[in-house]
Amino acid sequence: MSEGAYQRLWESSHATLQELLDQEQPLLEPVPDRERQTFQYRLGSLYLHYLGLLRRFDTVYDQLVQPQKRRLVRRLLDSVAGRVLELKDELVRAELCENHCLDLVLQDLKLTPADLEVPIPKYFLLEQSTAMREQRLMLAEILSRLEPVSSRKSFTGMHRTEAIILIQRAERARQGRLRATFMQEIRRDEERDRRIREDGRHKFSRGQAAVTIQKVWKGYLQRRRTRQDRQTEMEFIGMLPSPNQVEHLSVISQACRGEDGRRLRQTEKEEEFQAAMVKTHDSLAETEGPDMKEKMKEQIRQWFIECHDLTGRFPDYPDESLGGSYLIFADKTPEQVRMELEMQVQENKKREKEKSKEEEKDEKEKKKGKEEKGKKREVEAVLQVLPSKCIPMISAGHEEYLNLWKNRCEGIHPSQNYDSETLREEKRKEVELEIRIQVDELMRQELRNLRLAVDKEEERQALRAPKKTPGKKRGIKKKEKDLTPDRTVESLYEELVIAGLIRKSESVALKDYIGDCLYLGSTLSLAKKLPMPSLFDIRQNVALYAVLRLGSRDIHTMAPLIRSILLVGPSGMGKKMLVKAVCTETGANLFDLSPDNLLGKYPGRNGAQMMVHIVFKVARLLQPSVIWIGNAEKNFYKKIPKEDREIDPKRIKKDLTKALRLLTPGDRVMLIGTTSRPQLAEIRGLCRVYERILLMPRPDYASRYVLWKRMIEAQGIQPTQRLDISALAKVSDGYTPGHILQAIQSVLSERRFLQLSKRPLVASEFLGQLSKLDPVYREEEESLKDWYFKTPLGKKNMKHRMDQLEAEEAKLAKEKKKRK
Repeated sequence: MSEGAYQRLWESSHATLQELLDQEQPLLEPVPDRERQTFQYRLGSLYLHYLGLLRRFDTVYDQLVQPQKRRLVRRLLDSVAGRVLELKDELVRAELCENHCLDLVLQDLKLTPADLEVPIPKYFLLEQSTAMREQRLMLAEILSRLEPVSSRKSFTGMHRTEAIILIQRAERARQGRLRATFMQEIRRDEERDRRIREDGRHKFSRGQAAVTIQKVWKGYLQRRRTRQDRQTEMEFIGMLPSPNQVEHLSVISQACRGEDGRRLRQTEKEEEFQAAMVKTHDSLAETEGPDMKEKMKEQIRQWFIECHDLTGRFPDYPDESLGGSYLIFADKTPEQVRMELEMQVQENKKREKEKSKEEEKDEKEKKKGKEEKGKKREVEAVLQVLPSKCIPMISAGHEEYLNLWKNRCEGIHPSQNYDSETLREEKRKEVELEIRIQVDELMRQELRNLRLAVDKEEERQALRAPKKTPGKKRGIKKKEKDLTPDRTVESLYEELVIAGLIRKSESVALKDYIGDCLYLGSTLSLAKKLPMPSLFDIRQNVALYAVLRLGSRDIHTMAPLIRSILLVGPSGMGKKMLVKAVCTETGANLFDLSPDNLLGKYPGRNGAQMMVHIVFKVARLLQPSVIWIGNAEKNFYKKIPKEDREIDPKRIKKDLTKALRLLTPGDRVMLIGTTSRPQLAEIRGLCRVYERILLMPRPDYASRYVLWKRMIEAQGIQPTQRLDISALAKVSDGYTPGHILQAIQSVLSERRFLQLSKRPLVASEFLGQLSKLDPVYREEEESLKDWYFKTPLGKKNMKHRMDQLEAEEAKLAKEKKKRK
């Protein structure tokens, strides 16, 4: 694609953005609970539109070369990503569950399930590749020092005679197998000749022989033509892969080379722009700076004189926190400025009085609260979207685009160089701000001298921003005491690596967590059946809760704060794989605080406190970071089993809770727990630490079909028509992705791989391996579901469903009474 193509994509994205901003205002109006489905539909539609917009802005930012445009697109990209996360939070509040059935919305908007995929911005890894490389090298260096020198394995030699006998035995066996095959063919030929002699050869006339040959040949031709037509049709509708894979791969590689070339040009243009910014700033400070300084001084002196003429005394100089001389340069008279400053002081006093009155009213209302509970419930039974932090930033970016870039005539091939006029305007504001701060200091001193010389007045305190009254500060958390103030980050990092608390994460892409979406979610909901999350839903939730938040500090600051998530599911569902995928997609460091990994490390009560402190300190300093706790239920055991008493799994429970509370927006640190037995844990403590709980049930039919197909293709084998993947997906109900992968790896040995050309794969080969594995039984899955509905979100979901059933029953009862 050319620069003009990306420019047009940017323009069309802003047209879509304008439509979305127009739809935002009606969402702020409260909606009664009876219209919950309509409210959910509007939220789902807006969520899908913002997902598409995020995908387009990511493409534009990745390939646009002009540096000033890229800065604007970056702000919009982060703001749109933050809005996507806000809408996800609203969907959870509205639907009271983590997975959302948006199939009807997809159908109405004429979108495909691929549009549900959460795009991960490419700049997450591209812009921190240098830091990631340095950390990887530092980790590899520390690990190399820890590795013991492996002793060479000594192999026992074989005597020459024994080796010859072994070779002779293998050769004789090979010759015997060949001879047996040859004799079998001879016997088959003899048997055929014997039958012909006994039955007698049927004699054909020349015409009959010709007709028979024609029948066989025409049938063969027709069958081959039908097979080719069916193959072409299946390839056209996407049910079979196209045979032109080499051609397809060459096109993709060529496109990738073009994208890499544009990224190199981005770097060149960015360097030019950085140099121009410094040069322009210095030029403006040198040429226009003195004039700006003198002009500001003259304006402030004139203000001093006018205020003295009006009031009989010199004014108080505004403090820097109130804006300094910026208030003077506004289009206001000196009298108006003085009045405004005095009004601000009076308003602050009024606010303090009103706060005290409100506190008294709150106490009175608490006493009357018991009588008004029923009325409050009726009032609160409404649905409403919370105010957004991202919409003002999106609107500001959109306005900047309309004012600066929309109406520019840039032609078919827009210029990729920076705009010098726009740069000068931006830098002029910066220079003016710097000079204003210097002038304020000078003019404050001049004002003191004037007061002493003219009014014979001692120095008066300048107007300052009102100080907050001391009292109980709600919501403000104390800063954590640094237990290692004299230690460097490098020494702490090395200590954690040596202790085994920092691990090297395997490279796993999030897209490798294979699964298909739930196509009948809305149908199940209408049938009063609770749809369970698919593997696709789990992948999207991990992308939203972990990857997008950890990838960018700006997104983390704007999005609703989520410090921790818990992955709950049977063994083999890919929980550890998802943790590794989060680290891969964001370039995060992986810290391992699993109870089994803490045995014998940092003993004692103070040791556990120090360990948690160092882990969270290093995690904050080397953001982004993922703190993983495997078998998370052990930290919250109801009763510690005998086999786990030695590791003391609950020793970091209190310190972990305290450390999590200290994480604030902008701290890209995520705690991810994994468990397959949450029933053993105290549910209140577990839910207090883990803010989002993602249930991972057994894969459904669609996910199993995609798993079998993709996993076999990953082994380098293209499935043929003889391999009935649909039957395999049906038979493997109850098996996890880990079971399916294990069965595929067992069947596709090296020897079987060599036989594929003569003997293609069939479904029956996998059944023997599957039968050796224990599936996830329905009782185990139901136990996990029952536990999930005891969590806070699960309780709300069940309560809402029960209320719906009661309302329907009451409605049916009223209708029956009317009929009678």
